[in-house]
Order: sequence, then C-alpha cells, then structure tokens
Amino acid sequence: MNIVRITMGALVVASLAAHLHSAQAQTPEVHRTDLARHDLSVPGREGIQVRVDFDRGAFAPKHSHPGEEIAHVLQGTLEYQLADQQPVTLNAGESLFIPAGTPHSARNVGSGQASELATYIVTKGAPLVVPGK
Repeated sequence: MNIVRITMGALVVASLAAHLHSAQAQTPEVHRTDLARHDLSVPGREGIQVRVDFDRGAFAPKHSHPGEEIAHVLQGTLEYQLADQQPVTLNAGESLFIPAGTPHSARNVGSGQASELATYIVTKGAPLVVPGK
C-alpha cells in the first residue's frame, strides 16, 4: 500500500511539473538581439540597432527611449500605440518614427512570429529602455 501511495504521489508531482513547464513555454515573449552600437559625430549621442522578435501574441508594454526610434517591420504584423494616439498597424516592409521620450507599446497581432529592426539615436550612457508611465 505504501508503494502505491508513493508511486501515485510521484505521478502527480511529475504531471504538475510537466503542466507548469508547458504553460511557461507557451507564454509569448519579446526577444531582443543587439546588432550594432556606435558613437555618432554629435557629442553625447550614439546609434544603436536591435532586432526585436515577437512570439505570436507577444506584447512589449509601454516604455520610452532617451532619443528617437525608427521601427521597421521585417516580418509579420505589429500594432504600435504611441502615447494617447490611435494604434497603428504595420506589416512587413513598413516603418514608423517614434519621437524621443514618447511612451509607446507594441503587440504582435499577426498569426505567426513578427520581427522589427529598431534603430535608435539616443543619449549615450542613458538606459535604452525606460519603463512606461
């Protein structure tokens, strides 16, 4: 009887662990890959390029940057919300200019993965991503 209880307990624990791992693996995420960073001819400014990959349904919550951003959609469909403006939806090949300090968010609204090339002209040494307000 003790062996049956131990075996059943082990099966329950294994089942719960598998379920939790599966739930975590299914959480859509945003992945950032730094591509380039270089000082500019303007003192105190730098240019940064980042590839941002959005899993299906992934959401980058409201944030801002210490300078301008140009977002170019490489694949998929992304919806951007800038400050209090109406959301704008961009498809692969389309770009969006985001003014310095403008709070914004992005969401993958397509049926698969989406990616953007983000180019920043920012204050050197400042945190690149500032959580939104």
